[in-house]
Amino acid sequence: MPQPVAPFLIAAAAGAAAGAATRWWRQRHALRVEAAAGARLPLGPDGVIIGAGALTLDRPHAPAVLLLHGAGDTPNSMRYLAGALHAAGYAVRAPLLPGHGRTIRDFAAVAEDDWMDAARAELRELQRRHAWVAVIGLSMGGALAARLAADPELGPSLGAVVLLAPYLTPPAPVRLAALLSHGWGALAEYVNTLDPRSIHDEQERARTIGYGIMTPAALRALVRTARAAFEALPSVGRPTLMVHSSHDNRVAAVAARRAFERIGTAEKRLMWREIGGHILPVDHGRQEVFDVVLAWLAAHGGVAREAGAAPVA
Repeated sequence: MPQPVAPFLIAAAAGAAAGAATRWWRQRHALRVEAAAGARLPLGPDGVIIGAGALTLDRPHAPAVLLLHGAGDTPNSMRYLAGALHAAGYAVRAPLLPGHGRTIRDFAAVAEDDWMDAARAELRELQRRHAWVAVIGLSMGGALAARLAADPELGPSLGAVVLLAPYLTPPAPVRLAALLSHGWGALAEYVNTLDPRSIHDEQERARTIGYGIMTPAALRALVRTARAAFEALPSVGRPTLMVHSSHDNRVAAVAARRAFERIGTAEKRLMWREIGGHILPVDHGRQEVFDVVLAWLAAHGGVAREAGAAPVA
């Protein structure tokens, strides 16, 4: 007579089947998401999403500004600000950070050191070629900008710092998701993070070419970047302007104020916006933001403002 199958063999077989089913579903889900992202964000011949490449607006011997975009985003969200800065007389460089503006598979393999190393290299190059350099960061780019400003080698020579809706204090659910990411990442390689509240201007929202997707590795890198920047804020010694919307859906107002209070320099200003969401450089009222940014840079050694321009409050 056949021997009864041991219970542990049944359990092992069931576990193997469940594991195989999980891997199959994860792979199917990843392929669907990658196909949808590829259709929405077609790549150019250089492997970069069309319109997502680095921005370089040169002005030899002029003051320069480094622009750093946010997580899952591209320099496209900084294009209006880049144009305003260049028109005012600045050389502008907005690099495409590692893992961004390509395929979401690239975003799935990113690490926080990649972003910081790239930001440092870009700043060093600008400081090599220009006597006066400022850094402006949006969201995660704001966290990178804060870390650059706190860097004992690079920070002291910065002319000014501007943090636009800096991502310095991730909400508790985001921190928890990052902590558990190795677990849920086994089920889903990509999660949707699109939120219409990030950009209130409907036309600009339709033009965005960010991923709108987060991966386990990218989420861990984002939280670690924000944590390192928050801890570095007391070491920021250069004039710092921080701009934040009271309607920001990514960073609560109380968290923004707490971060601002930690900034080490006494020469700092927190400007509140009552219109627009998280992506300030493309949202409603962006020109008012640009005017304040330009005035801040001019007041701290950048290109002199024209007569009649708005002063720094």
